[in-house]
Amino acid sequence: MLILAIESSCDETAAAVVRMSDEERTILSNIVASQVEIHALYGGVVPEIASRAHIEAISPCVDRAVSEAGITLNDIDAVAVTYSPGLIGCLLVGVNFAKALAFSLGVPLIPVDHIRSHTAAAYFTDPELCAPFLSLVVSGGHTSLYNVPEPWVYEEIGSTRDDAAGEAFDKVGRVMGLTYPGGAAMDALAGEGLAARASGKRGESERIKFPSPAINDDTFDYSFSGLKTAAVNHIHNLRQKAGLSDKAPIDRGEMAEIACAFTRSVVDGICKKLALAIEKTGAERLVLAGGVAANSHLRNGVKKLCEKKGVKLYMPPLSLCGDNGAMVGAQGYFEYISGARAGTDLNAYASGEGAEAAKAVQRN
Repeated sequence: MLILAIESSCDETAAAVVRMSDEERTILSNIVASQVEIHALYGGVVPEIASRAHIEAISPCVDRAVSEAGITLNDIDAVAVTYSPGLIGCLLVGVNFAKALAFSLGVPLIPVDHIRSHTAAAYFTDPELCAPFLSLVVSGGHTSLYNVPEPWVYEEIGSTRDDAAGEAFDKVGRVMGLTYPGGAAMDALAGEGLAARASGKRGESERIKFPSPAINDDTFDYSFSGLKTAAVNHIHNLRQKAGLSDKAPIDRGEMAEIACAFTRSVVDGICKKLALAIEKTGAERLVLAGGVAANSHLRNGVKKLCEKKGVKLYMPPLSLCGDNGAMVGAQGYFEYISGARAGTDLNAYASGEGAEAAKAVQRN
C-alpha cells in the first residue's frame, strides 16, 4: 500500500511516500524542510517560531513528496501523521493538515507515535527485521528503552529520569560555544580527543572524568542531569581560572578532551544499562534509533556490545536517524494493519502519556 506520511513534531517539516507490504519496504520520496538555521540564532528551538515555519513549509513539502514519488494524491491508500509526543503547536500543524487531506481523499488516517517512528526507520535497513526486539531510542527529547513484542506494541522498560542524552549534548556544546545543534560538532571533537589520547599528547593524569548517566540500581534507567552539570561546571571553571568571560573561546585541545570525556561517559553509561537489559530479557535483536543514534561513538559502542552479547543490531542510516517522514510511514503501516484509525477529532498531545490517557487511537 502507498502511505503518505507527515512529521512535524519539532523543528523539521517532513513528508514522504512509502510503499509498504509484508514483502516490501520502499521509500519513494522523503522530503525534509529543516529549521536549523532559524533556531541557531537562539541556541535552541523556539516553539512559536517552529510552529509558524511548519505552516509555511508543510504544503510545499507534501506536494514535493507526491511529485518525487511519481504518483498523484489519488494513488494514496492512507495518510499517516505524527500526533505525539512533541511540541504541541508543531504537532497541531501536521495533524490538522493530515486530517484535512485524508478526509478530502476519503482514505484512512493513521495516528503515529513519534518515538515508535524512530525505531521503524530501521525497517528500511534490513528486510529481516521483525518483532520481537529491544529498541533503544536516543534523541534530543528522549532516551528510552522498549521491549517490542509486536511492531505496534511498545513496552517501556527504561528511560531517563530527567534530561535526554541529546539535550545534554546540545547544552554542553552550547556552553563550549559550538553552533546549534551541537551534536555533530561534539561527535567530531570527541574524535579529536580520542586521537590526542592515542598519540600520547594528553597524559593519563590530564584526562577528565565525568559521572556516569547509568543509575546505580537494577533498573534500566538513566539520569543525564548530573553529567551535564558536571561538564558545564568544568567549562565554567576553565574560563574562570583563565580569566575569560562566560562566552570566550576555549583552547581547541581542551574542548576536544571535554567532548571526548563527555561522550565516553554517555556511551559507557548507555551501554551499561543496555547490557543489563539484554541479559535480563534474553533479547536476540536490538534497534538503535533516534537523532543521537547518528553519533559515531554511540554507534560503535553499541555495535561492540551487541557483538560481545551475540545480539543482532539494526541501525537506520544517518539520513534516517533525524526526524523524517519515511519513518512515520513505516510505523504507520504497522499501526494500520493492527487496526489503528483516527477521525477528524484526532488531537495532538505533547506527551505520550497524554495521548494514551486520552485514548486518541481507536483500534478496530
